[in-house]
Amino acid sequence: MSGVEISFTAVAVLVSLALLFDFMNGFHDAANSIATIVSTRVLKPHQAVIWAAVFNVLAYFIFELKVASTIGKGTIDAAIVDHFVVFGALIGAIIWNVITWYYGIPSSSSHALVGGLVGAAVAKSGPGALIWGGVGKIVAFIFIAPLLGFLAGGLLMVAVSWACNRTSPTKVDRLFRRLQLFSAAAYSLGHGGNDAQKTIGIIWMLLIAAGMAKTGDGVPGWVVAACYAAMGLGTMFGGWRIVKTMGQKITKLNQPKGFAANSAGAMTLFLATGLGIPVSTTHTITGAIMGVGATGGVKKVRWTVAGGIVWAWVLTIPATALISAAAWWIGELIL
Repeated sequence: MSGVEISFTAVAVLVSLALLFDFMNGFHDAANSIATIVSTRVLKPHQAVIWAAVFNVLAYFIFELKVASTIGKGTIDAAIVDHFVVFGALIGAIIWNVITWYYGIPSSSSHALVGGLVGAAVAKSGPGALIWGGVGKIVAFIFIAPLLGFLAGGLLMVAVSWACNRTSPTKVDRLFRRLQLFSAAAYSLGHGGNDAQKTIGIIWMLLIAAGMAKTGDGVPGWVVAACYAAMGLGTMFGGWRIVKTMGQKITKLNQPKGFAANSAGAMTLFLATGLGIPVSTTHTITGAIMGVGATGGVKKVRWTVAGGIVWAWVLTIPATALISAAAWWIGELIL
């Protein structure tokens, strides 16, 4: 325990702030789930966000809370957690999400939250407060997740091309227009299953620090339900500035390519969530889209756009850590 008494009011305010972050996560990352089906005109934007939001919430019934456990117990020392640390982490992550949404940058809400926890924890207790094994695994998957998406997307696209080699373009378009609905649904399940659990983890961490929950008792059901609902609601509002970057600027997508990209992203997210690894859904789908585009030749991918996105990936954790450290210090003064 942190040794600092946390009032019920402070817990209520921070839980509300965490749910706001979760809403923004859905809002910010909606493009990951819908960019392919919107850019290929399978669904209209308002239909696509509803479709994605429904499957975000249905993930509640499918995935175990392994990712929540990693965030709650595997990133920073639980003994140093108090309301100042949680406040700093959430404020830093929210500010970074707003900045990247405004400029249409597909950054990671997940890594923003991890960077927030790292920055606030180090500001309070130094590097010794970090659980390096957990943080290292998350950092490693900054590179592993998009690589898996890239490889899976490329292989799926090759398989689709081979299978449809003798089928007329009209039939291919009609078939994959339908299949894209299923691949987008699967991706949205993976998105909800991985991302909502990160907020579940930080609320669980807060409740344990406040003495309102015990590690051995598991996560309260209301926390799980509230986080999935907040993410689904955020997805319904959609981050339209990022849709254009994901669905048009990286590479030109058609029906089969959209199916392959979403399917590859979904497989990667299902794998990571099953292993309890918090990954970036943004990184995953970007890698998959690049892999699908590269099957048509390296010139089919706009590598300068992809390079700009990679820089956002690299900067997210350190930038959010700095903002969160400052937010922790401000929290100490005003809370």
